Formats: sequence, C-alpha cells, structure tokens
Amino acid sequence: MTDLLLDKVSFSYPDGTKALEDFSLSVRTGERVAIVGQNGAGKTTAVKLMNGLLKPTSGTVLVGDWDTRRYSTAQVSKKVGYVFQNPDDQIFHNDVESEVRFGPKNMKFDVKRVDELTRWAMDICGIAGFAEENPYNLPYSERKFVTIASVLAMDSDIIILDEPTAGQDKIGLKILGHLLDTLEQKGKTVITITHDMEFVTDYFQRIIVMATRQLVADDQANKIFYDAEILEKSMLKPPAVAQMAKMLDFPDGILSKQQLINAILQQRTGH
Repeated sequence: MTDLLLDKVSFSYPDGTKALEDFSLSVRTGERVAIVGQNGAGKTTAVKLMNGLLKPTSGTVLVGDWDTRRYSTAQVSKKVGYVFQNPDDQIFHNDVESEVRFGPKNMKFDVKRVDELTRWAMDICGIAGFAEENPYNLPYSERKFVTIASVLAMDSDIIILDEPTAGQDKIGLKILGHLLDTLEQKGKTVITITHDMEFVTDYFQRIIVMATRQLVADDQANKIFYDAEILEKSMLKPPAVAQMAKMLDFPDGILSKQQLINAILQQRTGH
C-alpha cells in the first residue's frame, strides 16, 4: 500500500497565478481525509498534485517512494485514482460497462481480474443495472457513480473524490457511506474535497482546512467545527447540528443528531 506526502509544495500557473503556497500534508495508508475550504482555497490544485495531473513548482510530492515529477500522470494514476467533480469531464464511452472496464483493462490486468473488478465496482456503486446504458442517458447522480466506479475498478491504493455528494439524494448518500466503509476495510486511502459539512462529520474524522492557498488546520471534526478562529479564517459554516448545539449552549464537540438528542435529554432529566 502507499503513503502520501506533500512537502512544502507550491504551485503557480504559467501566467504567474499562485494556486498553492508552502503546503505540507502527510496521509497514512488507509486514512479517510476530508479537505474543506471556500472556492479558490487551493483544494483542487492540491489533489491534482497528488495524482500527477500537476507537477509542483517547488517542494516535493511523494506517492510512496515515487516523486511525481519523475513519473507521468498515467503512471501516478495507477496509484492515485481521481474522480473529477463533473462526471461529464471524465466519461467517454457509449455504455456504462465499457466506461468502468476501461481502467483495469488499460492497466493490463488479466481478463478474470478485469471482470471481477468491473462487476465489484458497478455493484458497490449501485449501477450494475445500467451496464448497457449510455452514461449520458443517466441522471447526473448516476453519472457521478459511473465515474466513481471507473476509478474504483482500477484498484488504486489512494482514491480522491471531488465533491462526491453533489446532486445526490439520501439513497446516493447511503451508497457513498457504504462505499467509504468498504474501501476502509480494503485498506484504501480516501481523500475527499467537499463543501458538504454534514457528509464530513458523518464519515470523516481527519479534516484538512484550507484558505488562501494554504493549510489552515489539520484536526478532528469535533475540534475543527468548534474553533471560531479557524471557521472565521476559512469562512466555513459548521454543520447544522453543531450550530444548534452552540445556540443551546451545549458543550463543544457535538456533531451528530444522536449526540444532540442525548444532550437535550440529559438537560431535561438532569442526568
């Protein structure tokens, strides 16, 4: 399996625009990490550096013992799979199964493994029934799962999900939750960019907060969302449960509905 390290990384576009400055992050194999922050904070640049789509202007990005500057994007993508925010930027086959099958087939896996990975990825993403459908005939939420399955089928050690909850209903969120649990059981590392703070608190313990192209905080959710200074600097709003708990003057750290209910019951009964 593969650890990930960004060491004092900066990135500037050819026109001189700075997108990331002196950014350092270490992610251990098997971790779930959520990266949050306002648009323009540098989140997407950071993850594109992780999978080799971008090369650092300065600093070092290591995927295991690979320095990404020494390897092609195609090579790095075998270790770090990246699901784009917009599925239409990723889909290019005329049926769902071909889209999902392309990655493992292109990686030269044997036929049996390609079949197994394709079926597994489609099943876990809830799209097995759409195998012969043109992806563009599916609603946005299902197209999102097509692109997730196409990356999962490559069996990469590290999976990056860019705004996975966008366009998802309760069923889609449940599938995502099960998917994250399964990937953790398989020892995969999952890194997510998201603006969905409820999704963050439900499924991620480690939160990376970014603002103005830099890392602002790296801590657990129950600390991040109760730190006024961090929230102000990053212009983040805590999840609704945390906001309500704050209004009711409950102790810091409440993030789930059940924790809030327990606090209310405790207040009423005095126990």
